[in-house]
This record gives sequence, structure tokens and C-alpha cells, in this order.
Amino acid sequence: MNNKKNKVAFCSLGCKVNQYETNVIMQEFIEKGYDVTEFNEYADVYIINTCTVTNIADRKSRQMIRKVKDINPEALIVACGCYAQVGKDELQKIKEIDLILGNNEKKELVDNIEKLLEQKDSILIENVTDVLHQNEYIEFKTETFAENARAFIKIQDGCDRFCSYCIIPYARGKVRSRKIENIIKEVEKIASKGIKEIVITGIHIASYGKDFDYSITIIDVLEKLNSINGIERIRLSSLEPTIITNEFIQQLSKLDKICPHFHLSLQSGCNDTLKRMNRKYTIEEFENCVNIIRKTYNKPILTTDIIVGFPGETELEFEKTYNFLKKIDFYKMHIFKYSQRKGTKAASMPNQIDGKVKEYRSRKLIELSNESQLKYNNCKIDEVCEVLFEENDGEYYKGHTKDYFMVKIKADEENLQNKIENVIIFHAQSDCLIGKIAEK
Repeated sequence: MNNKKNKVAFCSLGCKVNQYETNVIMQEFIEKGYDVTEFNEYADVYIINTCTVTNIADRKSRQMIRKVKDINPEALIVACGCYAQVGKDELQKIKEIDLILGNNEKKELVDNIEKLLEQKDSILIENVTDVLHQNEYIEFKTETFAENARAFIKIQDGCDRFCSYCIIPYARGKVRSRKIENIIKEVEKIASKGIKEIVITGIHIASYGKDFDYSITIIDVLEKLNSINGIERIRLSSLEPTIITNEFIQQLSKLDKICPHFHLSLQSGCNDTLKRMNRKYTIEEFENCVNIIRKTYNKPILTTDIIVGFPGETELEFEKTYNFLKKIDFYKMHIFKYSQRKGTKAASMPNQIDGKVKEYRSRKLIELSNESQLKYNNCKIDEVCEVLFEENDGEYYKGHTKDYFMVKIKADEENLQNKIENVIIFHAQSDCLIGKIAEK
């Protein structure tokens, strides 16, 4: 590489696992002496960590790839991640791309870029191996990069659920759990940098440990992390409902740093739809999980994901979902219109739903979610909340409570970033709470 300090820009699409991996790769580039810049600014290298969860995600990945060539026609462009893993043949047709790397090959990204910058060849290099044959968790060479108050920590990769709408098992492979000592080592480094909150993430974190030949579960990991000095909050990403048992929640409730915010991925509130989706639970079992959590935790916050317009979803099935969501009373619901994904069982199912119907159902559930979120937010008025502040947008400092309410206070000269402060709430909006620092 020449003596010029090269600039690198990142675009991370999709899930928190991609965000974690992008942050680790970013840290590797920083350690190599690169300047990290915004994705819409001039850079020598652009890295798009792609998502392939839907055809729309594929299209977004392609758009991001083509976009950056307009900023710097001479830049090196890298497509890596899930779309690169399952759609490399499509990406090879995009002349702007210089390097295609699958999920197994992300750890070699910096070395590949170093070689490309030295040789200045304008040939496409592709390295994508079959992730389904990968049996062990692949470690990166450094820890995650975290610039705010929160850091994602990846504890496993892969999924063996094979939901009928999902391509991810083919993009990520079988369940591979990370060695607990490596997780602890990374979190200790994160804590030494002053980061107070970690988010436990993976493709299917409920499966942690099932691939080891000894008995270990996610609870064992969380117990170890709970004892690390400096870490004050441990937040769980999406949980499979089937992991929620009385024993699991009782063990979890003994860990004081665990945030009482549970994202339980439901997808549908109708048993017939769940069966076609190849989900492994019924709505009755899901409701029991919710009851276990609410019996153990005081006012826990529950969020979920819902797919509307899944093939064969009748109006009656949708109404069952709507009524079930009202009954469960989630804080917030992330609503997705079903999108056919080539390579999945659902893509060839009969009775695909018309786009206008999906749009109507989506709007109806979004309205329900917004109403619920505002109701919950209004209940926080006059409460004093512990807020971990993450960023200053010039007008407000923004942060989250332990149970994941977004809180804003007017920015002043005091630097609150990465500090935990008591805030009294005086106003609620549909998407956030407005408050002020409580008198000490």
C-alpha cells in the first residue's frame, strides 16, 4: 500500500449481526491506519455488507453498490455478506464491483483490500465458499468498534429453523456458537473503553451452545457477562419464543444488568399461518411465554415482528392476528409486508396475496402499533427514569431507558454522551419521551 492514508466507507444493511460484523471490520481498518468516512462522502474503498432477507433487500444492496461509483469512479467497491453468499452470480454482472466475499470470507476483507490497492488491477475477485459446510464459529481478528454508548456482541451464527419464508439458513449456514472465553474477552475490552451497554446478538441466539459437545446455554454466557465490571446494561436482541420457560426467566431475572425489554419474534397471530410459515409454536404457547415474563418482571416491555400478507393469509386469519396483537398488548410491533424470496418454500406457495391487500393490512397494524406505543409512553409522564445518553443531534441529547424507551432532553453545554442520568418525563410523543435532568 502507498503512503497515502486511504479513506474507507461502510454501508451495513439488514440485521444487528451485520452491524456487528461491519463494526469489527471497521475497527480492523482503523488499526491499519485507514480514515473512516461517511458512506455518501468521497472514499478510496466502499464496503457494502449486504442483506438478502427479501428481494427488496437484494435490490437495496445493488443500489448502494452502484451509488458509490458516482461519488468516486476510481474507488474499490466490495460486496460482502448474505447477498454475496447466495447471489454471487447476480453480483458478478455488476461491473462496478471489484471484490465479492461471502460470510466466511469477511474476516479476510482487510487483507484483500491491501492487495488490491497495491496491484491496482481492475479485475473482479470473488471468494465465496459454501457456508453450509462450515462447522465452527469464525472469529474476527479484533473486537467490535463502538463510538457511542452501546456495542453489539455476536455470540453465535447460523440457524437451523428453516422457516418457509426465510433464506437466511442458506446464507448463514448451520448453528455455530462462539467460545465463551472469546465472548468474555471481547466484552472486557469493550468495558475498558467505557462502553456501558452491550446488545447480545446472533442469527438465532436461543440456539447458543447446541452445537457444542458439552452442556452450555445462553444463560451461562449472560451470567459471566453480568459480572464484568464497567458493563451496566445487557440487552438481548430477538428471542425465539420457545426459549421462554419458567426456569429460563427465573435464571434471567437474577441477573441485575439484564434489560427488561424482550423482543419476541411472533410473525403471525394465527396458528394456521404460523404452520405454513413453519414456525415451531402456537399462539397459545406464545401467550404463555408472555405470561411467564410478565409474572416475573415488573412492567417489562415487549416488542415483536409481524409479517402481513403471507401466502394464503385470508381476511379471517389477518383478523385473528390483529385481535391477538391487541390481546398481547405489545409496546411496539415491527410490521413487514411479505415479499417473495427466491429459493424459499413460501415463494412457490399458492394464493400469493395482492400488493394492495398487503398495504392495507400493513397500515392497519402500524396504526395499532403507534396507538400502543403512545399509550405506553403516556404512562411514563411524571416518572423519573434512568437514561443512558448516546448522542447529541444539536438540539437534543438522545438516549434510552433500561426498558428501551427513547428519551430526549434539550442539549446544553454539558456533555452527557455515555452517561447515565435520572430524567423526569414531562411529555410523551408517539416515538419518544421528552424530559429534563431530575434535581439531585
